[in-house]
Formats: sequence, C-alpha cells, structure tokens
Amino acid sequence: MPAKGSITDKNMLVKAYGAAVQGIDATIVTIEVNSSRGIKFFLVGLPDSAVKESHERIVSALQVNGYKFPTCQIVVNMAPADIRKEGSAYDLPLAIGILASTRIVSDEKLSRYLMIGELSLDGSLQPVKGALPIAISAREQGFEGFILPKQNAREAAVVNNLKVYGVENIKEVIEFFNGERTLEPTIVHTREEFYENQNHFAYDFADVKGQESVKRALEVAAAGGHNLIMIGAPGSGKSMMAKCMPGILPPLSLGESLETTKIHSVAGKLGKDSSLIAVRPFRSPHHTISQVAMVGGGATPQPGEISLAHNGLLFLDELPEFNRSVLEVLRQPLEDRRISISRAKYSLDYPASFMLVASMNPCPCGYYNHPTRACVCNSGQVQRYLNRISGPLLDRIDIQIEIVPVPFQKMAEQQRAESSASIRQRVIKARKIQAQRFADHPGVYCNAQMEAHLLHQYAQPDEQGLRLLRTAMTRLNLSARAYDRILKVARTIADLDDSEHIASAHLAEAISYRNLDREGWAG
Repeated sequence: MPAKGSITDKNMLVKAYGAAVQGIDATIVTIEVNSSRGIKFFLVGLPDSAVKESHERIVSALQVNGYKFPTCQIVVNMAPADIRKEGSAYDLPLAIGILASTRIVSDEKLSRYLMIGELSLDGSLQPVKGALPIAISAREQGFEGFILPKQNAREAAVVNNLKVYGVENIKEVIEFFNGERTLEPTIVHTREEFYENQNHFAYDFADVKGQESVKRALEVAAAGGHNLIMIGAPGSGKSMMAKCMPGILPPLSLGESLETTKIHSVAGKLGKDSSLIAVRPFRSPHHTISQVAMVGGGATPQPGEISLAHNGLLFLDELPEFNRSVLEVLRQPLEDRRISISRAKYSLDYPASFMLVASMNPCPCGYYNHPTRACVCNSGQVQRYLNRISGPLLDRIDIQIEIVPVPFQKMAEQQRAESSASIRQRVIKARKIQAQRFADHPGVYCNAQMEAHLLHQYAQPDEQGLRLLRTAMTRLNLSARAYDRILKVARTIADLDDSEHIASAHLAEAISYRNLDREGWAG
C-alpha cells in the first residue's frame, strides 16, 4: 500500500454511503469521490454551508491523527444531486471516501457499510440527528453494517438484522477498513428494555387529594382518546392532574414506540445512549410558542410540538394566553392526525396523532364561579376572555370540565387516593373493547375518532336516552355541535362499564362534561 497521503498516476473513483433525512424517513446518499492529478477540491450535489465546511474539519481531523489530506485534485459528488444535503453528519463518509480514493483506506468493504458522523477538529465524532430512521433505511437497502458516533449507537441498535458500530474517533474507522482493528457491534435487548421501562412515571393520581369528579373525567378522556379542557381557578390542580395523565394512558405498542422514537430522533430530542421511547410523550410548550414551532417546518425542516406529541399527549396550559393563530393551526391536525407542511423548496408529512389536554382560568382574574373568593370581572370581560378560544377549536374538544379548589379537609387527609395503575387497568380494558369494535374500520382505533356513520352504528341511544338528550339540549341550551360529542363520550363511559348499549346514566354523565356549551355559563 502506498505511503500515507500519496497517490498513483491512475485516476481512482470510489463510493461511500451516507444518508439524508426527509420528514421522518431517510434516503441513502451515495458519495462518489474521484481523485486525479491537480490541486483543486470540488464538492457538488447540492450541499449546504455546513456540508461545504466539512473540508476544514476533515483536514484538521486527519492531521491530528497522523494522516495528510491528499495533495491531488478531488471531485466529490453527493447523489442524488437534486436532494439538498444539510448538516454536518456527512463529515465521516466524506473523509473515508476521500482517503479511499487515494488508497490510504482500503475500499474493499466500503460498499457494505453506511456511515454518518460529525467530526471534531481532533477527529472525535459528535452525535447527529436522525440515527434511527437512517438505521432503518440502511437495513432496507441491504447494508451489512452502520458506523456512527458512539452516543447514537444504542438508538440505532434497536433495528435488528443490522450490525451497528459506535465509534469515538475517525482513526478507529480508518483502521477498521484497513483490517487493523475489529469493531464490536452494539447490542440492545429491545423487547426486554422496552417492557421494563413502560411503567416509569413521575406523577401518580394517588398523590392528588380530592377532585374525584375531575379524575373520572380524565379517566373517560384517556379511555376514549377524547380531547379535554379543564377550567378552574389558579391552584386548583389543573397542571398536576394533566401531568398524571400519561400514567393512565394505555402502554405503547412496539410499532407505536418505533414511530415515536423516529420523530424524536429526527428532532434531536433523544438523550445520550437512548434506545426506544417506552412511555407516551408528554409535551407542554410555553404559550409564547410560534406557529412553526407548533406544527413543524422551518428553514431546516423539523417536527413541531404536535408531532413530538404523536402517540402521546399535548398539554396546553393557560390556553387563552396562546396566540390565536397558533391555536387555529391545531384544527386540521386534530381531525386528520397528520400535518402536511408545504413550502417553496420542500413538502413534508409528519404524523400528529395526539390527545389534546388544555387548561385555563375561567376569567382574567381567575376566580369566576369560585366558592370562597369573589370575581372582580364583569360578564363582558369573562365572555371576551373565553372568546379568545374559537368555536371551531372548542368543537374538537369533547370534554369540558370545571374544577373547584380542594377544601382544606381534603388536603389534610393522610389517606392516599386511587393509584394511576388501577385507573390504567380500566382504561386498557375499555381500549381493548374499542379495538375489537373498530377492527374492520382502518384508521379508527378509539371512540373519539368516530364519524357520523359510526355514531349511528355504535352510539345510538334508546328511546329513554333520546328523551334525556332532547331535554338536556333544550333546558341547558347546549349547542348543536355538542350532540355528537356527547354520544362519543357516552359510548366511552359505556365501555368503561362494560356495557354494550348506552344507558341513560352514561348520557347523563356525558352531558355533565359540556360546561362551556351551556348558554349563560359566562354570565
């Protein structure tokens, strides 16, 4: 083999392989390197600034580790050339391709491995985004192995039938291809770790004193996948109960976990040495969030909060304080459970099947309908405050529950309330009933997703129930949009009772969850 940094008279073309992430999927990028006589360096194939800057990082990384950057003309093409290459993850395959084209690295095994990794100036590898979807694409394309930074190795190793090698320095990769070093593949016992971590929650309903009616509403919401809003005075426990909700939602399946982990991997939200996400996501963005941060997109496309909450829960605290335009962009994803982002340079689809839980004060001062404190707002102020939330958005929220502060006697009780684990068992049982019911309806997996034809089929009340519903609609002046929502929630309550038919008691409870639809509620 020629000395380090030397080149023979003959031109040499080699190919290395990296990947570009688009949405939550990856596309294989072939890095073609041709070395010949000359002194220039050309990088083509629609690279962005970060990719172009890789030249300086590669030069330094090779020098520090005892290798010279080749002194010849090098042309690098990143194919397919019509896909924009963004970020620093191409440093490693570019460096190895350049060294292979000048025979410093053997190209014998190059076609069997996919590589990604950002190089530091000393040659060490920094973690990158999107390792999991890239690993999935590598397996689908028939690569034998995947070489990437050690920090991302466990994330990628959940993909079976693919050897995943986590490395710390470019020198390890060079020596591996030259047959001077053996790399050990990272092994993750995916199923064992996944099932072990499914019951780790920071908050438990056993620590919530009182509020039994609210807990019941949250149980119904979890059982049917219903969106929910809590209205109550400051300090009544809205935020704490929302944080307890992941503990009563059904556990993730392996398929859901893989899809959720892909989204968080692309967004760079997975921690060091993470593997599969085992619990449902809980996202709670601040009310100053922008439209792009909520739905995704941007100059460098990223998943938004609604996609990060996919298969989990999106909690919007102090709902009226959010910018109205931000709330309005939620309307379509709440129905379609996907978000399509179309810009001049790209068009992407991100999954967004999330459960919306929101909380708000009943008025600007926060004490409207409070049992002990007087509200200083007039009826007009209360109505204007509520009007910050549009009717079409409220139309997509099935359960509207009012919260009253817990009295001192309840707070002082030493006895713990019912645990989240107990509630979760009832929720799981109800979800199994729904899974069987909608087995022949693709895309529908819970009562909240029922359309009109499914309501007529599965949520039709009897004569007594219809009379109760008619009376409630008339006496409480419920809006027309409340009708379908009441039937959906009643169907879920019946499932929790293991009842095939919707009884009057189920309808009565569902009607009680429509606080904001009552005419005159705000004075």
